[in-house]
Amino acid sequence: VQLQASGGGLVQAGGSLRLSCAVSGFILDYYQIGWFRQAPGKEREAVSCISSSGSSIYYVDSEKGRFTISRDNAKNTMYLQMNSLIPEDTAVYYCYVGVGTNAYWGQGTEVTVSS
Repeated sequence: VQLQASGGGLVQAGGSLRLSCAVSGFILDYYQIGWFRQAPGKEREAVSCISSSGSSIYYVDSEKGRFTISRDNAKNTMYLQMNSLIPEDTAVYYCYVGVGTNAYWGQGTEVTVSS
């Protein structure tokens, strides 16, 4: 099982980034998927996730309207489109796949938003 996250970088406030997470070893469509992030000195927090059926999508309140999670089943890849970025979004972003009671994590991709 491998999750390869990419797309992070340095961006000015108000800018956009699209994070990608290519998954191998799982058929993405069958499982809950999502993104967490960890800012310097803070706990890891959930950002967004999609249920295995795709019928339920969660966003943390601070990201509603700015972030969009999606997946491309043909490419077995999930995405996090992040718009109107603010310095508080600076963190390492981690993708995950939930399989039963287990979670498999990507290596993280760093996002830095300058003011």
